[in-house]
Amino acid sequence: MATITIGARAHPQPTMALLRASVVLLTLGTAAIHASLGGVLFLANAAGYVAFAVAMVLPGRIGQLRWLVRLALLGFTATTIGAWFLFGARFPLAYLDKGLEVALIVVLAIELWKADGGPAGIAERVQQLIKRLATPFLARLAR
Repeated sequence: MATITIGARAHPQPTMALLRASVVLLTLGTAAIHASLGGVLFLANAAGYVAFAVAMVLPGRIGQLRWLVRLALLGFTATTIGAWFLFGARFPLAYLDKGLEVALIVVLAIELWKADGGPAGIAERVQQLIKRLATPFLARLAR
């Protein structure tokens, strides 16, 4: 991610900060809609969206895996839209929610491209993650 250095602190470029804020706001918006519908599945979906929104802004170690959070949120959102197409009710609030979710997918795709280098950058990160997770396991097997 490109940064601007002001003094001793590095700050994300305004476009990246705007993308992140958009992801969080769209995520919380769709969470609020799902929470307002009640029922176990809608509340669980809302809780999932809230957890993703929090993970998008947490500092520290989770920041190193934010690319994975973005991918997971993208998959979660696409799954939610797919489930609505298969089983969902067709009423005005549902269409508003799907609009928010489609916008979320678009903004996530842009952020994945800008912050993580698109599909090639993500594939490289996946390989690094697999290698990092597999190394201790393979070392135990070699003993």
